[in-house]
Amino acid sequence: MTVASNEIKTDQTTESLPKSETEKQFNWKECWYPVTFIQDLPTNRPYGFTLYDEPLVLFRNKEGKLICLKDLCPHRAAKLSDGQIIDGKIECLYHGWQFGNDGQCVHIPQLAKNVKIPVNACIQAHPVAEIQGMVWIWAGTAEMADEKDIPTVPNLNNPTVVSSDYMLDLPYDQGIFIENILDPAHIFISHNGSLQWRADAQPLEMEILKVSLSGIESRYRRTEIPHPEQHWVNMNFIAPNLVTYTRINSEVILGSGLYSLPTGKGRCRIMLRNYTNISTWKFKLKPRWFEHWYRNKFVEEDLSLVVGQAEQINRLQKSLKKLYLPLRTSDLVLIEYRKWLDKYGGLLPFYQGYETSYNIDTQNIDYGTRLTRHTQICGSCNQAYENTKKIKKILIAVAILLAAIALVLDHSWVQYCLVAASLLSVALVFIAEQVKIKFERAYTRH
Repeated sequence: MTVASNEIKTDQTTESLPKSETEKQFNWKECWYPVTFIQDLPTNRPYGFTLYDEPLVLFRNKEGKLICLKDLCPHRAAKLSDGQIIDGKIECLYHGWQFGNDGQCVHIPQLAKNVKIPVNACIQAHPVAEIQGMVWIWAGTAEMADEKDIPTVPNLNNPTVVSSDYMLDLPYDQGIFIENILDPAHIFISHNGSLQWRADAQPLEMEILKVSLSGIESRYRRTEIPHPEQHWVNMNFIAPNLVTYTRINSEVILGSGLYSLPTGKGRCRIMLRNYTNISTWKFKLKPRWFEHWYRNKFVEEDLSLVVGQAEQINRLQKSLKKLYLPLRTSDLVLIEYRKWLDKYGGLLPFYQGYETSYNIDTQNIDYGTRLTRHTQICGSCNQAYENTKKIKKILIAVAILLAAIALVLDHSWVQYCLVAASLLSVALVFIAEQVKIKFERAYTRH
Protein backbone atom coordinates (compact mmCIF):
# COMPACT_ATOMS: atom_id res chain seq x y z
CA MET A 1 0.00 0.00 0.00
CA THR A 2 1.28 3.45 -0.89
CA VAL A 3 0.46 6.40 1.33
CA ALA A 4 0.65 9.68 -0.51
CA SER A 5 0.83 11.87 2.59
CA ASN A 6 0.99 11.60 6.36
CA GLU A 7 -0.93 14.84 6.85
CA ILE A 8 -4.43 14.58 8.23
CA LYS A 9 -7.10 16.00 5.93
CA THR A 10 -10.52 16.12 7.53
CA ASP A 11 -13.78 16.45 5.67
CA GLN A 12 -14.82 19.14 8.12
CA THR A 13 -12.35 20.46 10.66
CA THR A 14 -12.74 22.89 13.48
CA GLU A 15 -11.11 25.53 11.30
CA SER A 16 -14.15 25.47 9.02
CA LEU A 17 -16.61 26.44 11.75
CA PRO A 18 -18.05 29.95 12.05
CA LYS A 19 -15.83 32.30 14.01
CA SER A 20 -18.42 32.78 16.73
CA GLU A 21 -18.42 29.03 17.39
CA THR A 22 -14.63 28.57 17.49
CA GLU A 23 -14.22 31.46 19.90
CA LYS A 24 -16.34 29.70 22.54
CA GLN A 25 -14.80 27.69 25.35
CA PHE A 26 -16.28 24.55 26.88
CA ASN A 27 -17.44 25.26 30.43
CA TRP A 28 -16.51 22.07 32.25
CA LYS A 29 -18.51 23.03 35.33
CA GLU A 30 -21.85 23.53 33.59
CA CYS A 31 -22.36 19.88 32.68
CA TRP A 32 -23.16 16.47 34.16
CA TYR A 33 -20.53 13.89 35.13
CA PRO A 34 -21.06 10.12 35.55
CA VAL A 35 -19.83 8.79 38.88
CA THR A 36 -20.73 5.11 39.13
CA PHE A 37 -23.41 2.56 38.33
CA ILE A 38 -26.27 2.54 40.82
CA GLN A 39 -25.78 -1.18 41.44
CA ASP A 40 -22.19 -0.52 42.54
CA LEU A 41 -23.10 2.01 45.22
CA PRO A 42 -22.77 0.72 48.80
CA THR A 43 -26.09 0.76 50.63
CA ASN A 44 -24.91 1.44 54.17
CA ARG A 45 -21.96 3.83 53.98
CA PRO A 46 -20.82 7.02 52.21
CA TYR A 47 -19.26 6.80 48.75
CA GLY A 48 -16.21 8.97 48.10
CA PHE A 49 -14.87 9.97 44.68
CA THR A 50 -13.06 12.87 43.02
CA LEU A 51 -13.71 15.21 40.09
CA TYR A 52 -10.62 16.99 38.81
CA ASP A 53 -8.92 16.19 42.14
CA GLU A 54 -11.77 17.71 44.17
CA PRO A 55 -13.00 15.17 46.78
CA LEU A 56 -16.78 14.61 46.80
CA VAL A 57 -19.03 12.22 48.70
CA LEU A 58 -22.39 10.57 48.00
CA PHE A 59 -24.92 9.23 50.52
CA ARG A 60 -28.65 8.53 50.65
CA ASN A 61 -30.90 10.56 52.92
CA LYS A 62 -33.81 9.17 54.94
CA GLU A 63 -36.08 9.21 51.86
CA GLY A 64 -33.53 7.29 49.77
CA LYS A 65 -32.51 10.29 47.67
CA LEU A 66 -28.83 10.59 46.76
CA ILE A 67 -27.01 13.62 48.14
CA CYS A 68 -23.61 14.86 46.94
CA LEU A 69 -21.44 17.08 49.15
CA LYS A 70 -17.89 18.31 49.14
CA ASP A 71 -15.90 15.63 50.97
CA LEU A 72 -14.52 18.00 53.59
CA CYS A 73 -15.74 18.56 57.12
CA PRO A 74 -15.51 22.33 57.84
CA HIS A 75 -14.50 21.61 61.43
CA ARG A 76 -11.03 20.07 61.05
CA ALA A 77 -10.90 19.10 57.33
CA ALA A 78 -11.57 15.39 57.89
CA LYS A 79 -13.06 13.39 55.00
CA LEU A 80 -16.78 12.80 55.37
CA SER A 81 -16.48 9.68 53.21
CA ASP A 82 -14.63 8.09 56.16
CA GLY A 83 -17.70 8.71 58.30
CA GLN A 84 -21.08 7.03 58.60
CA ILE A 85 -24.73 7.54 57.73
CA ILE A 86 -27.06 8.06 60.69
CA ASP A 87 -30.80 8.51 60.15
CA GLY A 88 -30.25 9.81 56.59
CA LYS A 89 -27.51 12.27 57.59
CA ILE A 90 -23.79 11.95 57.00
CA GLU A 91 -21.67 12.12 60.14
CA CYS A 92 -17.99 12.99 60.36
CA LEU A 93 -16.35 10.18 62.30
CA TYR A 94 -13.85 12.56 63.88
CA HIS A 95 -16.13 14.69 66.12
CA GLY A 96 -19.64 13.65 65.08
CA TRP A 97 -20.71 16.72 63.11
CA GLN A 98 -23.73 15.80 60.96
CA PHE A 99 -24.84 17.22 57.61
CA GLY A 100 -28.14 17.07 55.75
CA ASN A 101 -29.55 17.29 52.24
CA ASP A 102 -28.23 20.69 51.17
CA GLY A 103 -24.95 20.48 53.03
CA GLN A 104 -26.32 22.27 56.06
CA CYS A 105 -24.80 21.28 59.39
CA VAL A 106 -27.66 19.95 61.53
CA HIS A 107 -25.84 18.70 64.62
CA ILE A 108 -22.64 19.48 66.52
CA PRO A 109 -22.24 17.39 69.70
CA GLN A 110 -19.78 19.88 71.17
CA LEU A 111 -22.33 22.75 71.09
CA ALA A 112 -24.93 23.31 73.76
CA LYS A 113 -28.51 22.76 72.58
CA ASN A 114 -29.39 26.45 72.88
CA VAL A 115 -26.37 27.59 70.79
CA LYS A 116 -27.00 28.28 67.12
CA ILE A 117 -24.92 26.32 64.60
CA PRO A 118 -22.55 28.68 62.69
CA VAL A 119 -23.61 29.48 59.13
CA ASN A 120 -20.13 28.71 57.81
CA ALA A 121 -20.44 25.14 59.11
CA CYS A 122 -22.36 24.29 55.92
CA ILE A 123 -20.80 22.38 52.99
CA GLN A 124 -21.20 22.90 49.26
CA ALA A 125 -23.76 20.54 47.70
CA HIS A 126 -24.12 19.41 44.08
CA PRO A 127 -27.26 18.30 42.22
CA VAL A 128 -27.50 14.53 41.71
CA ALA A 129 -29.48 12.48 39.19
CA GLU A 130 -30.06 8.76 38.73
CA ILE A 131 -30.58 8.11 35.01
CA GLN A 132 -30.27 4.87 33.00
CA GLY A 133 -28.79 3.01 35.95
CA MET A 134 -26.01 5.55 36.52
CA VAL A 135 -25.33 8.25 39.12
CA TRP A 136 -24.66 11.74 37.77
CA ILE A 137 -23.53 14.92 39.49
CA TRP A 138 -23.70 18.50 38.26
CA ALA A 139 -20.44 20.35 38.83
CA GLY A 140 -21.65 23.94 38.37
CA THR A 141 -24.37 26.28 39.55
CA ALA A 142 -27.30 24.27 40.90
CA GLU A 143 -29.89 26.52 39.22
CA MET A 144 -28.42 25.64 35.81
CA ALA A 145 -28.75 21.87 36.30
CA ASP A 146 -31.22 20.24 33.89
CA GLU A 147 -31.47 16.45 33.73
CA LYS A 148 -32.41 16.74 30.04
CA ASP A 149 -28.78 17.65 29.38
CA ILE A 150 -27.45 14.31 30.67
CA PRO A 151 -25.76 12.50 27.74
CA THR A 152 -27.76 9.29 27.78
CA VAL A 153 -27.68 6.46 25.24
CA PRO A 154 -31.14 6.35 23.58
CA ASN A 155 -30.91 2.65 22.65
CA LEU A 156 -30.75 1.71 26.33
CA ASN A 157 -34.36 2.88 26.68
CA ASN A 158 -35.44 0.13 24.26
CA PRO A 159 -37.05 -2.72 26.29
CA THR A 160 -35.58 -5.34 23.89
CA VAL A 161 -32.02 -4.16 24.57
CA VAL A 162 -29.80 -5.49 27.36
CA SER A 163 -26.45 -4.07 28.42
CA SER A 164 -23.27 -5.18 30.13
CA ASP A 165 -21.90 -2.53 32.49
CA TYR A 166 -18.28 -2.31 33.60
CA MET A 167 -16.28 0.25 35.58
CA LEU A 168 -12.54 0.76 36.03
CA ASP A 169 -10.13 3.37 37.41
CA LEU A 170 -7.23 4.08 35.06
CA PRO A 171 -3.76 5.54 35.80
CA TYR A 172 -3.89 8.06 32.95
CA ASP A 173 -6.03 11.08 32.20
CA GLN A 174 -9.35 11.31 30.41
CA GLY A 175 -7.81 12.72 27.23
CA ILE A 176 -5.55 9.70 26.76
CA PHE A 177 -8.52 7.37 27.30
CA ILE A 178 -10.75 9.18 24.81
CA GLU A 179 -7.96 9.25 22.24
CA ASN A 180 -7.52 5.49 22.68
CA ILE A 181 -11.19 4.66 22.14
CA LEU A 182 -11.48 6.99 19.12
CA ASP A 183 -8.89 4.73 17.49
CA PRO A 184 -10.64 1.61 16.11
CA ALA A 185 -7.55 0.71 14.05
CA HIS A 186 -5.54 -0.39 17.09
CA ILE A 187 -8.07 -3.08 18.00
CA PHE A 188 -6.79 -5.45 15.29
CA ILE A 189 -3.27 -5.39 16.73
CA SER A 190 -3.48 -4.63 20.44
CA HIS A 191 -6.51 -6.87 20.99
CA ASN A 192 -5.45 -9.66 18.67
CA GLY A 193 -7.48 -12.75 19.54
CA SER A 194 -9.69 -10.99 22.10
CA LEU A 195 -11.95 -9.04 19.74
CA GLN A 196 -10.25 -9.02 16.35
CA TRP A 197 -7.35 -10.71 14.59
CA ARG A 198 -4.20 -8.93 13.47
CA ALA A 199 -4.56 -10.49 9.99
CA ASP A 200 -7.64 -8.25 9.55
CA ALA A 201 -5.69 -5.02 10.16
CA GLN A 202 -6.43 -2.70 7.23
CA PRO A 203 -6.94 0.92 6.18
CA LEU A 204 -10.21 2.40 7.41
CA GLU A 205 -12.40 4.82 5.56
CA MET A 206 -13.06 7.56 8.11
CA GLU A 207 -15.21 10.66 7.87
CA ILE A 208 -15.74 13.68 10.12
CA LEU A 209 -19.43 14.58 9.82
CA LYS A 210 -19.70 17.48 12.26
CA VAL A 211 -17.57 19.34 14.79
CA SER A 212 -18.99 21.76 17.34
CA LEU A 213 -18.72 22.89 20.93
CA SER A 214 -20.86 19.85 21.82
CA GLY A 215 -18.45 17.33 20.34
CA ILE A 216 -17.59 15.40 17.19
CA GLU A 217 -19.74 13.23 14.93
CA SER A 218 -17.87 10.75 12.74
CA ARG A 219 -18.11 7.37 11.11
CA TYR A 220 -15.79 4.69 9.72
CA ARG A 221 -15.85 1.41 7.87
CA ARG A 222 -13.40 -1.20 6.69
CA THR A 223 -12.05 -0.92 3.16
CA GLU A 224 -11.12 -4.55 2.51
CA ILE A 225 -14.56 -6.15 2.80
CA PRO A 226 -16.79 -6.86 -0.23
CA HIS A 227 -19.15 -3.94 -0.78
CA PRO A 228 -22.44 -5.67 0.25
CA GLU A 229 -20.94 -6.33 3.70
CA GLN A 230 -19.52 -2.84 4.19
CA HIS A 231 -21.27 -1.37 7.22
CA TRP A 232 -20.63 2.10 8.54
CA VAL A 233 -20.07 2.45 12.26
CA ASN A 234 -21.05 5.74 13.85
CA MET A 235 -18.41 6.95 16.32
CA ASN A 236 -19.29 10.13 18.23
CA PHE A 237 -17.66 12.15 20.98
CA ILE A 238 -20.21 13.95 23.17
CA ALA A 239 -18.38 16.51 25.28
CA PRO A 240 -16.97 16.15 27.77
CA ASN A 241 -17.22 12.50 28.80
CA LEU A 242 -18.95 10.16 26.33
CA VAL A 243 -17.92 8.25 23.21
CA THR A 244 -20.52 6.14 21.45
CA TYR A 245 -20.19 3.38 18.88
CA THR A 246 -23.30 2.42 16.93
CA ARG A 247 -23.41 -0.06 14.07
CA ILE A 248 -25.75 1.04 11.31
CA ASN A 249 -28.19 -1.82 10.70
CA SER A 250 -31.96 -1.71 10.36
CA GLU A 251 -32.65 -4.87 12.37
CA VAL A 252 -29.80 -5.37 14.82
CA ILE A 253 -29.13 -2.94 17.66
CA LEU A 254 -25.48 -3.12 18.62
CA GLY A 255 -23.33 -0.49 20.24
CA SER A 256 -21.28 0.83 23.11
CA GLY A 257 -21.39 3.85 25.36
CA LEU A 258 -17.99 4.66 26.87
CA TYR A 259 -18.17 7.22 29.67
CA SER A 260 -15.25 8.72 31.54
CA LEU A 261 -14.87 10.75 34.72
CA PRO A 262 -11.74 12.93 35.11
CA THR A 263 -11.00 11.98 38.70
CA GLY A 264 -7.72 13.90 38.76
CA LYS A 265 -4.51 14.81 36.99
CA GLY A 266 -3.19 11.64 35.40
CA ARG A 267 -6.24 9.61 36.51
CA CYS A 268 -9.73 8.86 35.25
CA ARG A 269 -12.62 6.46 35.81
CA ILE A 270 -14.27 4.73 32.88
CA MET A 271 -17.79 3.29 32.71
CA LEU A 272 -18.43 1.06 29.70
CA ARG A 273 -21.86 -0.03 28.51
CA ASN A 274 -22.04 -2.62 25.71
CA TYR A 275 -25.59 -3.29 24.54
CA THR A 276 -27.50 -5.34 22.00
CA ASN A 277 -30.89 -6.81 21.19
CA ILE A 278 -29.53 -10.15 19.93
CA SER A 279 -28.65 -13.20 22.07
CA THR A 280 -29.84 -11.30 25.12
CA TRP A 281 -30.06 -14.53 27.11
CA LYS A 282 -26.24 -14.62 27.24
CA PHE A 283 -26.18 -11.27 29.05
CA LYS A 284 -28.88 -12.38 31.48
CA LEU A 285 -27.38 -15.78 32.34
CA LYS A 286 -23.71 -14.84 32.62
CA PRO A 287 -22.71 -13.58 36.10
CA ARG A 288 -21.61 -9.95 35.97
CA TRP A 289 -18.33 -10.69 37.75
CA PHE A 290 -17.52 -13.41 35.23
CA GLU A 291 -18.11 -11.00 32.34
CA HIS A 292 -15.79 -8.52 34.04
CA TRP A 293 -12.89 -10.99 33.91
CA TYR A 294 -12.97 -10.63 30.13
CA ARG A 295 -13.47 -6.86 30.29
CA ASN A 296 -10.51 -6.50 32.63
CA LYS A 297 -8.27 -8.50 30.32
CA PHE A 298 -9.43 -6.52 27.30
CA VAL A 299 -8.66 -3.13 28.89
CA GLU A 300 -5.40 -4.38 30.39
CA GLU A 301 -4.17 -5.41 26.95
CA ASP A 302 -3.87 -1.67 26.28
CA LEU A 303 -2.79 -0.63 29.76
CA SER A 304 1.00 -0.84 29.56
CA LEU A 305 0.97 0.55 26.02
CA VAL A 306 -1.13 3.59 26.90
CA VAL A 307 0.71 4.23 30.18
CA GLY A 308 3.98 4.06 28.25
CA GLN A 309 2.58 6.54 25.73
CA ALA A 310 1.55 8.92 28.53
CA GLU A 311 5.01 8.65 30.11
CA GLN A 312 6.68 9.49 26.81
CA ILE A 313 4.43 12.51 26.24
CA ASN A 314 5.13 13.76 29.75
CA ARG A 315 8.86 13.16 29.42
CA LEU A 316 9.33 14.82 26.04
CA GLN A 317 7.15 17.87 26.78
CA LYS A 318 6.41 18.45 23.11
CA SER A 319 3.13 19.11 21.36
CA LEU A 320 1.38 16.08 19.92
CA LYS A 321 1.61 17.68 16.49
CA LYS A 322 5.40 17.34 16.76
CA LEU A 323 5.30 13.87 18.32
CA TYR A 324 2.64 12.11 16.23
CA LEU A 325 2.80 10.91 12.62
CA PRO A 326 -0.93 10.40 11.97
CA LEU A 327 -2.60 8.63 9.06
CA ARG A 328 -5.95 9.54 7.58
CA THR A 329 -6.86 5.85 7.40
CA SER A 330 -6.54 5.27 11.15
CA ASP A 331 -6.07 8.48 13.15
CA LEU A 332 -8.48 10.97 11.61
CA VAL A 333 -10.97 11.18 14.47
CA LEU A 334 -8.57 11.08 17.40
CA ILE A 335 -6.54 13.93 15.90
CA GLU A 336 -9.77 15.90 15.45
CA TYR A 337 -10.50 15.30 19.14
CA ARG A 338 -7.12 16.76 20.10
CA LYS A 339 -7.85 19.74 17.84
CA TRP A 340 -11.23 20.06 19.56
CA LEU A 341 -9.36 20.48 22.84
CA ASP A 342 -7.21 23.19 21.22
CA LYS A 343 -10.35 25.07 20.19
CA TYR A 344 -12.65 24.52 23.14
CA GLY A 345 -10.66 23.13 26.08
CA GLY A 346 -8.98 26.26 27.36
CA LEU A 347 -11.06 26.33 30.57
CA LEU A 348 -10.37 22.72 31.52
CA PRO A 349 -8.24 22.23 34.69
CA PHE A 350 -5.76 20.31 32.53
CA TYR A 351 -5.75 19.14 28.93
CA GLN A 352 -3.48 18.03 26.08
CA GLY A 353 -4.58 19.33 22.69
CA TYR A 354 -2.89 18.74 19.36
CA GLU A 355 -0.81 21.93 19.45
CA THR A 356 -1.54 23.31 22.90
CA SER A 357 -1.72 21.97 26.45
CA TYR A 358 -2.28 23.14 29.99
CA ASN A 359 -1.12 21.77 33.32
CA ILE A 360 -0.54 18.23 32.05
CA ASP A 361 0.72 15.54 34.42
CA THR A 362 4.47 15.12 34.88
CA GLN A 363 4.39 12.73 37.85
CA ASN A 364 5.37 9.07 37.93
CA ILE A 365 2.45 6.84 37.01
CA ASP A 366 1.13 4.33 39.55
CA TYR A 367 -0.38 1.35 37.73
CA GLY A 368 -2.24 0.03 40.75
CA THR A 369 -3.64 -3.51 40.57
CA ARG A 370 -6.81 -5.09 39.24
CA LEU A 371 -7.96 -5.23 42.85
CA THR A 372 -7.63 -1.47 43.39
CA ARG A 373 -8.61 -0.38 39.87
CA HIS A 374 -11.74 -2.49 39.53
CA THR A 375 -12.65 -5.14 42.12
CA GLN A 376 -12.93 -2.80 45.09
CA ILE A 377 -15.21 -0.34 43.24
CA CYS A 378 -17.40 -2.97 41.53
CA GLY A 379 -20.23 -4.26 43.70
CA SER A 380 -20.48 -7.59 41.87
CA CYS A 381 -16.76 -8.37 41.73
CA ASN A 382 -16.07 -7.22 45.28
CA GLN A 383 -18.83 -9.47 46.64
CA ALA A 384 -17.58 -12.44 44.59
CA TYR A 385 -14.02 -11.73 45.75
CA GLU A 386 -14.98 -11.64 49.42
CA ASN A 387 -17.05 -14.82 49.03
CA THR A 388 -14.13 -16.56 47.34
CA LYS A 389 -11.81 -15.67 50.25
CA LYS A 390 -14.35 -17.01 52.75
CA ILE A 391 -14.83 -20.24 50.78
CA LYS A 392 -11.06 -20.72 50.59
CA LYS A 393 -10.73 -20.40 54.37
CA ILE A 394 -13.57 -22.85 54.92
CA LEU A 395 -12.04 -25.38 52.51
CA ILE A 396 -8.66 -25.13 54.24
CA ALA A 397 -10.32 -25.78 57.61
CA VAL A 398 -12.30 -28.72 56.17
CA ALA A 399 -9.17 -30.23 54.61
CA ILE A 400 -7.27 -30.02 57.91
CA LEU A 401 -10.20 -31.41 59.92
CA LEU A 402 -10.77 -34.36 57.59
CA ALA A 403 -7.06 -35.19 57.55
CA ALA A 404 -6.93 -35.04 61.37
CA ILE A 405 -9.92 -37.36 61.74
CA ALA A 406 -8.43 -39.79 59.23
CA LEU A 407 -5.21 -39.98 61.25
CA VAL A 408 -6.96 -41.16 64.41
CA LEU A 409 -9.05 -43.83 62.74
CA ASP A 410 -8.02 -47.40 62.22
CA HIS A 411 -7.40 -48.57 58.71
CA SER A 412 -10.82 -48.77 57.16
CA TRP A 413 -12.73 -47.66 54.14
CA VAL A 414 -13.92 -44.61 56.16
CA GLN A 415 -10.33 -43.50 56.65
CA TYR A 416 -9.64 -43.74 52.91
CA CYS A 417 -12.79 -41.78 52.15
CA LEU A 418 -11.77 -39.05 54.60
CA VAL A 419 -8.30 -38.81 53.05
CA ALA A 420 -9.84 -38.58 49.57
CA ALA A 421 -12.25 -35.89 50.77
CA SER A 422 -9.35 -34.00 52.36
CA LEU A 423 -7.38 -34.12 49.10
CA LEU A 424 -10.46 -32.96 47.20
CA SER A 425 -10.75 -30.03 49.59
CA VAL A 426 -7.10 -29.16 48.92
CA ALA A 427 -7.77 -29.23 45.18
CA LEU A 428 -10.76 -26.91 45.69
CA VAL A 429 -8.55 -24.60 47.75
CA PHE A 430 -6.21 -24.36 44.75
CA ILE A 431 -9.15 -23.54 42.46
CA ALA A 432 -10.43 -20.91 44.90
CA GLU A 433 -6.96 -19.33 44.97
CA GLN A 434 -6.91 -19.11 41.17
CA VAL A 435 -10.35 -17.47 41.22
CA LYS A 436 -9.16 -15.02 43.89
CA ILE A 437 -6.13 -14.13 41.77
CA LYS A 438 -8.48 -13.27 38.89
CA PHE A 439 -9.85 -10.44 41.03
CA GLU A 440 -6.40 -9.23 42.14
CA ARG A 441 -3.84 -9.44 39.38
CA ALA A 442 -3.83 -7.72 36.02
CA TYR A 443 -3.31 -9.47 32.70
CA THR A 444 0.23 -9.20 31.35
CA ARG A 445 1.40 -9.96 27.84
CA HIS A 446 3.79 -12.86 27.32
